[in-house]
Amino acid sequence: MFVGIDVGGTYTDAVLLENGQVMATAKVPTEVNLINSLTKALDTIVKDENKNRIKRIVFSTTIITNLIAERRYEDVDVLIIPGPGLNHGFYKTMPYAHIISGAIDYRGREVIPLKEQEIETVLREIARRGTNRVGVVGKFSPRNTSHEKKVSEIAKNKYPQWQIELGAKIGSQLNFPRRIVTTYLTCATREPYQSFIESIRQALNSRKIHAEIFILKADGGTTPLGRSEEFPVETIFSGPAASTLGVQALIGEDETAVVVDIGGTTTDLALILSGQPLLSSKGARVMGQLTQVRTLAVKSVAIGGDSVLDLRGKEINIHNQRKGPAYCLGGPVPTPTDALRALGLVELGDKEKAITAMELLGRDLNINVEQVAEQVINKVVDRITGEIKKMFLEWEQEPAYRVWEILHRHTLKPTMVAGVGGGAAGFSPLIAKNLGCRPTRLHYASVANAIGAALAKPTLQVNLRADTEQGYYIIQEEGSQEKISDRKFNEKKALELAKNSLLKRALRYGLEPAAEEIEIINREVFNMVRGWDTTGRLYDITVQTPRGISARVGAGE
Repeated sequence: MFVGIDVGGTYTDAVLLENGQVMATAKVPTEVNLINSLTKALDTIVKDENKNRIKRIVFSTTIITNLIAERRYEDVDVLIIPGPGLNHGFYKTMPYAHIISGAIDYRGREVIPLKEQEIETVLREIARRGTNRVGVVGKFSPRNTSHEKKVSEIAKNKYPQWQIELGAKIGSQLNFPRRIVTTYLTCATREPYQSFIESIRQALNSRKIHAEIFILKADGGTTPLGRSEEFPVETIFSGPAASTLGVQALIGEDETAVVVDIGGTTTDLALILSGQPLLSSKGARVMGQLTQVRTLAVKSVAIGGDSVLDLRGKEINIHNQRKGPAYCLGGPVPTPTDALRALGLVELGDKEKAITAMELLGRDLNINVEQVAEQVINKVVDRITGEIKKMFLEWEQEPAYRVWEILHRHTLKPTMVAGVGGGAAGFSPLIAKNLGCRPTRLHYASVANAIGAALAKPTLQVNLRADTEQGYYIIQEEGSQEKISDRKFNEKKALELAKNSLLKRALRYGLEPAAEEIEIINREVFNMVRGWDTTGRLYDITVQTPRGISARVGAGE
């Protein structure tokens, strides 16, 4: 038996699967005390007699996505060590970015030393502002972490209570601007994510469930619960990945569909091409900036069923935030869900309260309830439709899309909109109509995210660094250093070594991927030059077992 649980801003969804069949489902409100929501969901789908039969539980969440979409996180200061090159203003992409002196070159050599007095001055400035979350990012820190570690050491000695993140640990690839953003987001999200993980542990312990626990990553793979604590930013699009995998499991094997997951806080968009989710080649884009987080080609739009509605002059305004559930469900303000309920497009909540919400909104517009509700719905649909059209321009630039286009000899025009989530029944048909598509009704659409999480294949990674000049290699996950005895060691052999290490590691976890299925996540080669001669090479390689779903639940109606 597999369990999937998706923790959204509005609802927590859960499913129990056995042999690809849905045995039980649950949808409960997400409470401030998350443990309550998790235990209620578990109690609904898991009975005492089958607790010991649960093999794996996979969690997905939009908690981190929602925090960022609504800018609900504490301030973060980032100390940046860019060295010479681009104008330093180019790197000040974060609200509180501090440029400090010092430089490591691309070979990993110190070429400009740090200035401790300057660092201490910046730290005092941060302390005066009351910030306690700090990132430290050097341009070539993956080649040499000494500067980042020195700044961290100085900061910890003076302010031991601070949370300090090092860019070299957060992002091992050399793209400096993306590593800055990734480190910033890790600082911003680690504390709330840790609270989320602790709630999971307490909820499972209280119900004496001891299955393997995984978290769904943004790329549709999974990571063990413990490792996810080290890299919370990998879950930044966990919720959208879950909805994409859920739709993949619910539609036909070769279907192509635009995924529209309308939640309470955000609407998540994705594309499935001939039964396979489209992977982003550039990494997750957050706040308009690229990160080093590997992700499906998804986009999270800050609009949902619980978005706050009010008037701006004589115009209805939709805010990028929620203040609680819809008015018809006991919330404080009118929302798009109330508009759907007032017109009878969904059955959620109290219809009379929904009508009252529309009356409150339309009081100064001199229009009736139906006209107010229609305006609200049209605004939501227009905004989501506009975002889908923008996404198509981005999707068409993806290498995987271009390969698909060549194989199918035509450019994709959207024909199917697969709506999931609480607002799907009301909004998806209208979005499909705006796009000239057919809407698709899916079995279990309201809990598709949880289905996607439950069916996600467990994935494992291996990170290899080989240094032929020093004559050793390290498999990060094994924590051991081994000697390179082959004098003809090269990139091909480094890749084979990484793949073989991953295959052995996978067997210990009961996974048996074929060698040709292993994904190459990162591959970098760096020549070590001494004087005028190449004295060795550094190989940084990351490989992963294949992502995907373990079964399909059934096609839509």
